[in-house]
Amino acid sequence: MNNIDGNMVERAMRYIQWKQNLGYSLSGTAKELLRFARFADSAEFQGPLSTNIILQWAQEATKSSRLYRARRVEIVRTLARFEAIFEPHTQIPQRNILGPAHHRIQPYIYSNQEIENLMTTARKLTPIDGLRPRTYQTLIGLLASTGLRVCEALNLKKSDFEENANRLIIRETKFNKSRIVPLAASVIDALSNYTRFRNAYSVPITTDCFLVSEQGYSLKPSIVNYTFRKLRNDTSLNPITGRRAPRLYDLRHTFACRVIQRWYQEGIDVNQRLPWLSTYLGHVKPNDTFWYLSAIPELMHMVQARFNDNGMEEGGAV
Repeated sequence: MNNIDGNMVERAMRYIQWKQNLGYSLSGTAKELLRFARFADSAEFQGPLSTNIILQWAQEATKSSRLYRARRVEIVRTLARFEAIFEPHTQIPQRNILGPAHHRIQPYIYSNQEIENLMTTARKLTPIDGLRPRTYQTLIGLLASTGLRVCEALNLKKSDFEENANRLIIRETKFNKSRIVPLAASVIDALSNYTRFRNAYSVPITTDCFLVSEQGYSLKPSIVNYTFRKLRNDTSLNPITGRRAPRLYDLRHTFACRVIQRWYQEGIDVNQRLPWLSTYLGHVKPNDTFWYLSAIPELMHMVQARFNDNGMEEGGAV
């Protein structure tokens, strides 16, 4: 007997609404769940959720990567766990039934010179005396000096830069978390200079976003990524053989790695400081931040050296 009413779309919507009421945004996840639900309804599927129908939908994406198909299963698995509360005959697919659903690709870690070169190249965008080159120069510098997510930088409002308080306010981004990001004096100066130029620019500003386009609009992620690829090519910033090309998002990884690297060099207890960096970056748990240790060889050498110096002799943790 089926104790769950409604077609699969209605059932998926119930679950999505329940999660949203708990404070989850579920933007991408909700889209995938509804894709699955429409697939199940088109196949006239009825009754308790089954592993078979979930796998059929996941493996339907034949042109996608194995990782994406595994991710599809993982997403619908959350719906199955919810429905199992009301219908004991619901089948919950075995975890990793199509393999791991997550794979962290090693990020590109920029050198200081590469960041300077990108900013210099951005300053040469056309129109040379316009707002566009200053916007992209400021965006790259902001990401490199604060470790913000790209979406956080693009969504910043003018009022989020509190110059007198030396900080940025990051409002309800990933995981619906808000946080305060303290700023170094050099970053405050750069943002203040940009603010003055933007406010005095001849083009009317039609958005309350902090970073704006030449036409006075908010920045679209697709155009930002296109422009960055141009800057990357003009800077001759080539990817390592067999690796993904450098991305704007890798400036966030670079920031985190350099902070941890500096702590090791200064002899600071990284384990004790890691929660600070997690909070600064907006991570849910320190483990997400600790992953950055594996991003560059220098960090791993420092970890090994610290272990050799302290771990074996004193029994201390790295």
